[in-house]
Amino acid sequence: MTDLDGLKKRASELPAKPGIYFFKTAAGDVVYIGKARSLRDRVRTYFLAHPDVKVRNILRETADIDFILTGSEKEAAFLENNYIQQYQPRFNLRLKDDKSFPYLKITTGEAWPGVYFSRKVEPDGSRYFGPFSPAGRARSSVHLVNKHFLLRGCEEAVFRGRKRPCLEYELKLCSAPCVGCVSEAEYRENVENACLFLEGRLPELARTLKARMERAAAGERFEEAARWRDLLKTIEDYRDRPGAISTALEDQDVVGLARQGGRAAVYVFFMRKGKIRNSAAEMADAGAGAPDGEVLGKFLAGFYAARELPPRLLLPAALARTEGLRSLLDLAKVRVLVPRGGRNLKLVEMAGRNAEAFLLKRAGEAGPVEELRAALDLPSPPRTIEGFDISNTGGQESVGSLVVFRDGRPDKDAYRKFLVRTVEGSNDVASLAEVVTRRYRKVLDEGGPLPDLVMVDGGKPQLGAAEKALASLGLPQVPLVALAKREEILYTPARRDGIRLGRTSGALKLVQAVRDETHRFAISFHRGRREKRSFESLLDGIPGVGPKKRAALLARYGGIDGIRSAPRPELDALVGPASAGLVLDRLKAGSGF
Repeated sequence: MTDLDGLKKRASELPAKPGIYFFKTAAGDVVYIGKARSLRDRVRTYFLAHPDVKVRNILRETADIDFILTGSEKEAAFLENNYIQQYQPRFNLRLKDDKSFPYLKITTGEAWPGVYFSRKVEPDGSRYFGPFSPAGRARSSVHLVNKHFLLRGCEEAVFRGRKRPCLEYELKLCSAPCVGCVSEAEYRENVENACLFLEGRLPELARTLKARMERAAAGERFEEAARWRDLLKTIEDYRDRPGAISTALEDQDVVGLARQGGRAAVYVFFMRKGKIRNSAAEMADAGAGAPDGEVLGKFLAGFYAARELPPRLLLPAALARTEGLRSLLDLAKVRVLVPRGGRNLKLVEMAGRNAEAFLLKRAGEAGPVEELRAALDLPSPPRTIEGFDISNTGGQESVGSLVVFRDGRPDKDAYRKFLVRTVEGSNDVASLAEVVTRRYRKVLDEGGPLPDLVMVDGGKPQLGAAEKALASLGLPQVPLVALAKREEILYTPARRDGIRLGRTSGALKLVQAVRDETHRFAISFHRGRREKRSFESLLDGIPGVGPKKRAALLARYGGIDGIRSAPRPELDALVGPASAGLVLDRLKAGSGF
């Protein structure tokens, strides 16, 4: 059930700055993405009295609210578009297709380049500028380029076939290069100035325009001089260019760093084909007095050990290149840049602002982790908690789940599933011992890190099973806790009488969140196995429906109900008319009607 009070509190803690916000389920799935000039003010409106149906449906599925800071509301609009296309949230009805914000295209690869409105960036040798929002601004920019720089806007076939100037020339919206009314050198200069204008290189362009205005005035070409004067007044409107989208189609990661005392946070934007569509944030080790380059070097060596490196990294500080990091970067041929200005510096600064927000958020979440350390008398705060649960139906399809929480938050990439192999029947205690043993035997074999706390769903029997499993591996020192259902009592090897925490305790809410997530993950895995088994047994023995067709049906429809509601022509196309008829007959017989 949605914790509205908790969500309201989360909304009130959001920064009053521009950015995009995410409504997420307990499993971390994104159900809605929005943009805002002030994140705090915008998200608070979702909790006003009498929300509409859409808002009620969003809140019903929301367990957490996250955000990304941007430099402006306009940049938030572009980033919102990128993330909606990436995540496809179910409650976002707009921006899900690949139709993007418009661009301006100048065909610089042609002898007489033209300027055009474009919906996508392609590697065709042209120069692209934008994106623009709203779309009308792109069309007005084409008009400005036509008016002030006199570039053509006609298609190549029309351009080649002209014998005399068209109406655009008479309206002073083109210099008519098609019939030689302008020299190639002058036209190329106009193209270069148009590119400077669209790139936002305003000081350089202003100097050029001022010189051309003065030359025109000196030659008593006052109409031309007035045109350059008007353009100088216009260019200030084109300074705000988004950093979250690039027309260079580059692949690069943008890294931001924030530090406070002995704590550090790193935020990474992943830009692929010129668009930021994903990001990651993690805490980093930061020894007292360690320089930023050393903190970054140590973090990146671990961060990219299991990730593919991009061709380029943008960093806030020069790396202290340890031997391991140097070999990693050299092997992948990564170019490392510390930008000093321009769009790349704005990107790094945006990553840095989000690293600062993440660090503040983690500082606020450190309370429950520290409270749990004190309640369980642990040697250090349990920053990494691994939770286990078992699920089966009458001993059938017995499975185990492992979830991982880091700094009080679920780390879904680290979740693991287990099929119970050695235990017959419904024996959750023995199944738990098997799963715990297999998990930490593998950790020891691979030399991986041990958690700060192991947690099992259950009471004293489950605690004893996990304790023996850890001891058999030579790991009695790993902290262990069990959370009993109903009474919500915590049991540890040192406190077998149990520990009762207050109902409003942050530590209790943290262990409940871990327990609930292990249960959800185990139930989901078990139901999937059970559905697949019942599906396969129901279709077993149908002539012409072998493993491949059963797999195709399961992949397409997910289960028996999906097949029943599928259109008959679709079934015929997937497995053939004869097999489709036999499948439907079997399902009808199996349903009792």
